[in-house]
Amino acid sequence: MSEVSASRVVEMLPSISGVTLDSRRVQPGWLYVALPGTTTHGANFIAQAVVAGAIAVLTDVAGAQLAGEVGIPVLTVANPRAVMAAVAAELYGRPADALLMLGVTGTAGKTSTVALLEAGLAAVGRRVGTIGTMGFFFENQKITMQRSTVTTPESPDLQDLLAQLRTMGADAVAMEVSSHAISQARIAEIGFQVAGFTNLGHDHFDYHQDIQGYFQAKAELFTSAYTQCAVVNIADPYGACLAEQIRQANKVRLVTFSSKGDADYTITSLSDTNDGRRRLQLKTPTGVHDFALSLLGDFNVKNALLAAAMFDQVEVSLEAALPGLEKVQIPGRMQRVSLGAGAPNLVVDFAHTPETVTQALSSLPKTRRIAVLGCGGDRDREKRQPMGQVAALNADVVIVTDDNPRSEDPGSIRAQVLTGAQRGAKVSGAQVIECGDRREAIALALDLARLEDWIAILGKGHESGQIVRDEILPFDDVDVATQLWAHGSAAEMGQ
Repeated sequence: MSEVSASRVVEMLPSISGVTLDSRRVQPGWLYVALPGTTTHGANFIAQAVVAGAIAVLTDVAGAQLAGEVGIPVLTVANPRAVMAAVAAELYGRPADALLMLGVTGTAGKTSTVALLEAGLAAVGRRVGTIGTMGFFFENQKITMQRSTVTTPESPDLQDLLAQLRTMGADAVAMEVSSHAISQARIAEIGFQVAGFTNLGHDHFDYHQDIQGYFQAKAELFTSAYTQCAVVNIADPYGACLAEQIRQANKVRLVTFSSKGDADYTITSLSDTNDGRRRLQLKTPTGVHDFALSLLGDFNVKNALLAAAMFDQVEVSLEAALPGLEKVQIPGRMQRVSLGAGAPNLVVDFAHTPETVTQALSSLPKTRRIAVLGCGGDRDREKRQPMGQVAALNADVVIVTDDNPRSEDPGSIRAQVLTGAQRGAKVSGAQVIECGDRREAIALALDLARLEDWIAILGKGHESGQIVRDEILPFDDVDVATQLWAHGSAAEMGQ
């Protein structure tokens, strides 16, 4: 058994009609990529792929050892994910090369920034596709296709999607780039004209082990051949470190932004308007621009600043693009939910890290705040206590409930969040309540709230299902809250 080069695999392309890492999706003439998984190696499914019509297998050394004699070529490479990306790009005609590609990475703000980029590009007449946690869209119309991951698709699906967008008439794509996508070479064959960095906080330690591993995964997007221009938030400590790495690597043009000043792009004035928006004055290397923003939160001001800086790097007129940002609303991202006359104020947000919980709650008006909060199962356990703690430091009432428990015991997850919340409550005096059933927790928040209060339902955001063991049960925070209030009685809806 010996390894072959990536170029040798690409040489086989004329005889390959498709590529996938899912043996269930193999079709006749396809290349099956057998990768190590969390519980088993894809090589264990080679026989299934052969029956389905695979003409070759691409794998690593461990996979080749598991494969044995299978009757078709088993191509062994050091980095099968990178080769898979190259094969997929070639099979789909390298669609990214014909598109304006804008990428956004960071712990928080990716989805919101992509939405702002789409709005600004559309305002100047660009035909825009978007890729990210919310799904895949072209000119705000959803594209239905099988998702291989939550945020950034695996390379075969990503190249397929880009080819579809190009065929539909897209000339620009704004996409979220997850740390997994960078470290797993999902974007290996995509060149971004500009990529933006929002911030870095505690997330995905179940995969990256620690903050340094997480940071270095993000940094690779900006210090390799992926990106022509990097737009970096230097007000964030890790952003400042990233900017220095970019300078030292000297491979990518660096542009900086900061809401605190002392950067290429800054905010020089910020005020509230009578209609509930925020008016910003943006200072750039070429002049000053004014625009308004409907999105709540100082962090969304930073996201808008990033979008504006990215526009400027691809010669998109700020005068024409910035008005497009003014009415952007994003499902599940500080989404204002109108319950009707006499109702308390309500927002739904995807906040699922200590930093984003803090941002979401601190961005609300300084009245009584009620937080409904849970943590997902089978994910980074280390962030659960800190999430509970910062919720209690920034809200008057914290209702600890279930999020997506997955295979874990929901009570055990809540206990960890409660420990942190009770620690924070010793400082703030917040009331901490445990209510495992998420519907009942939302009902309780509505019952406790007064007219001027603000309720923040955190964690699930735009999601329309709750993952319990192997089931996805229908559950939408916005719909549930709206139904509860419409029925007028939390008790009625909680039954």
